[in-house]
Amino acid sequence: MKKQIKNTLPATQNTSIIAARGASDDAGLAQYMQDIQKFPVLTAEQEYEYATRWVQKHDSVAAEQLVGSHLRLVVSVAYDFKNYGVPIGDLIASGNMGLMQALQKFDPERGFRFSTYAMFWIKAEIYETILNNWSLVKIGTSANQKRVFFNLARAKRALGIMDNNLSEEQSEQIAEYLDVPSDDVKNMSTRIGARDVSLNAPIGGDSDALDVLSNMADDRQSIEDSIEQLDFRRKGYELLKKHLSELSERDREILKARRLSEPVATLESLSKKYNISRERVRQIEERAFNKLRDAILKETQGN
Repeated sequence: MKKQIKNTLPATQNTSIIAARGASDDAGLAQYMQDIQKFPVLTAEQEYEYATRWVQKHDSVAAEQLVGSHLRLVVSVAYDFKNYGVPIGDLIASGNMGLMQALQKFDPERGFRFSTYAMFWIKAEIYETILNNWSLVKIGTSANQKRVFFNLARAKRALGIMDNNLSEEQSEQIAEYLDVPSDDVKNMSTRIGARDVSLNAPIGGDSDALDVLSNMADDRQSIEDSIEQLDFRRKGYELLKKHLSELSERDREILKARRLSEPVATLESLSKKYNISRERVRQIEERAFNKLRDAILKETQGN
């Protein structure tokens, strides 16, 4: 799948992965950062135009501009995970692969900015790279295990648990905090502690010092939850689009102007546009909204 994605994208984007992997030293990373500055930050209108050209015509120039303008986003995300024991160049390269996967699946008509959508794919690839490099024995193969891996230290701090060897009660507390099975907590804690080169070793060799792992908590929402929320919003957008089309043209336009536009159109402006009273505009807006709401609720409850 990933090989197919690389083969379908412009050569410039494939080069960005290779360049990122070579950016392991300061000079190489500085050069890479300088190179990606050539791509300008896109406006929402430019982003939509390039994405549409890529989706409809597979325009390689549009893809280059769209992906290139987000390479700095990949670097920013990669640096958030620089303390997980993986070279920053490899993290950037993985994030670039996620960026290109996002390009393959992005639909500009759904109303999301590309950066919002791509963020989930970038993080997913970086997470996978970290997990694959954590141990010779692969860990974190399920969504729950990944959640524990990236949030165990944060959960322990929040619950005031200082022990590395968790008791049954402590495992239960963490499991409840992270909303995962307690077995996943116990197994992941054991495997993290037994890593080939442990990141639980005290900093500087001082037994009283904080361990490296305790400083690496990812306090952000998990990738699984983020993707689930994105899918929820996508389905909501599709339902909204579907049932809006069932309204009459005037009702639909008034509802969109009053409830779905920024800035909101005034009753006065719409009354002049449709040559009706302001009260009649308000009634149409209310009727259209209730009809739309009832249709969406009926379909969702039916599922």
